[in-house]
Amino acid sequence: MQQIFDVPQRKGKANVEHHRQADDLRARFEILEWVTFCHPERVWRRSASLKPSSSDMTIQSMHVGNFTAELFCEQGQLGGIAASLHPSLSGVPTSRHEAACASGSIAILSAMSEIEAGRYDLVCVLGVEYMRNVPGRKAAEHLGVAAWHGREWSDARYLWPAAFSDLNDAYSEKYGAIDYRYLGEISRINYENGRRNPNSQTRNWTFSERSFQPDDELNPAIEGNVRRNDCGQVTDGAAVIFLASEARARDYAKAHGISTDDLARIEGWGHRTAPMLFADKLEESRNNRYVLPQVRQAIQECFKRSGITDTFQLDAIETHDCFAITEYAAIDSFGITGPGESWKAIEEGVIHFNGKLPVNPSGGLIGSGHPVGATGVRMMLDGFKQVTGHAGDYQVEGARHVGLLNIGGSTTTIVSFVVGPAEW
Repeated sequence: MQQIFDVPQRKGKANVEHHRQADDLRARFEILEWVTFCHPERVWRRSASLKPSSSDMTIQSMHVGNFTAELFCEQGQLGGIAASLHPSLSGVPTSRHEAACASGSIAILSAMSEIEAGRYDLVCVLGVEYMRNVPGRKAAEHLGVAAWHGREWSDARYLWPAAFSDLNDAYSEKYGAIDYRYLGEISRINYENGRRNPNSQTRNWTFSERSFQPDDELNPAIEGNVRRNDCGQVTDGAAVIFLASEARARDYAKAHGISTDDLARIEGWGHRTAPMLFADKLEESRNNRYVLPQVRQAIQECFKRSGITDTFQLDAIETHDCFAITEYAAIDSFGITGPGESWKAIEEGVIHFNGKLPVNPSGGLIGSGHPVGATGVRMMLDGFKQVTGHAGDYQVEGARHVGLLNIGGSTTTIVSFVVGPAEW
């Protein structure tokens, strides 16, 4: 299946196009076949469908989103590995981007900039991560480098559950204690959505009602307020998209007999970076209506660029749910509810798959998986699928505009997008 993105063009600049689907988050791709990241001789193998020298697939630049290959795999210089995929890719300018869990989105923004600047009109973005080759405690240590090492959560056994337990505390301090049944319902919905997604890591997992309650046997506490089934997954995986100028998208569509219904565009974006220390983030929010004002600002900037004036102009949202509390915080940050009232959207069924504004129809990081450097690219893939009607069993009926939110660290790097139909 060949699929296309494009991005609105600014004066005197190019814009953005083309996406080909990763069919299986675990291994098989139309563009690349994921094998392993630890052994360079087996890293990325070319699949039969990869023909980068064909006239409509001349890749002019590549961007790789990855967080921790050096720690998990003792492998750096990922641009060189990307250039080794096929003889035709040798010499293609390639960059690697790291912004913790937002690495893939930063790679996308960089690719967009190259096209908007007129340097290239077809750019590949690859997100990839390999993390299940070490014990869980060691994985937690590696992933902890996205916090300020030695200055926060140093005494936690599992750093990120401890960090987002602190986010729960911050919400409770500002707005009142969060009833766990709302966090449990977020997780339950995302696991349920993941069962519809053939690429989901958890699609065959089973749960009981107690799995989403404060049950110390079936849903034990990991750190503080965070319980096991609140957590996003540790996932190996990759995703690939291609971005192109509008002119290139038109040529591609014409050459392949693709209608505009099969095309999508990145309608807008927002990008902000908050101070590294979580304590400094909370200090910034002290006199703000929002616990995470930088997240709110990134979304508002994205909406402004996209022409979105009401959150409910969106038909679905793919948001960062590294923990259930992260999605809880995203609900009011998106403006689905007022500040501190995220529980209302959960209680009223707004975010359910069949609700007024479904959140994470793919399953998100909890229900689908979280290959860290690939997550932002995967979100863009799912936004594309929704607005072109290619999401299969997790298709939101009539979806035309999808919001995305990808964060890195303790909401240090924040990137938001809106994806919509290509309307020329």
